[in-house]
Amino acid sequence: MKTRLIVLLSVIAGAAAGAAAVQALHAQAKPPAFVVGEIDVKNAELFDKEYVPIASKAVRDGGGKYLVGGGKSVSFYGEPPKRIAIMAFDNLEKAEAAFNSAAYKQAKAVGDKYATFRIYAVEGVAP
Repeated sequence: MKTRLIVLLSVIAGAAAGAAAVQALHAQAKPPAFVVGEIDVKNAELFDKEYVPIASKAVRDGGGKYLVGGGKSVSFYGEPPKRIAIMAFDNLEKAEAAFNSAAYKQAKAVGDKYATFRIYAVEGVAP
């Protein structure tokens, strides 16, 4: 009888410890980050040919996923940017690392010949 009680208490203690660990991991989850690029393209043909492939590779290699990439936009207030790109990252640190990478800096140097950029990141809502 004593052995069964010890096993039962051990199972309950293990379950409680596991639940506490899962709760702690969820509490540490970082919110996702979204990078918004507002782009005024001066030469769309060369921009799309020379900049877009290397920039999108640098973003994807850095863990980013494109949600918006230059599609049609409608402005409700104010002047809209000429082109918009929105990318999602697991967290702000990954977004910063991707856009501070040597690969993206090289892409940006090419893009600067054909466009003016305003690129920023914002944290989303934690899951």
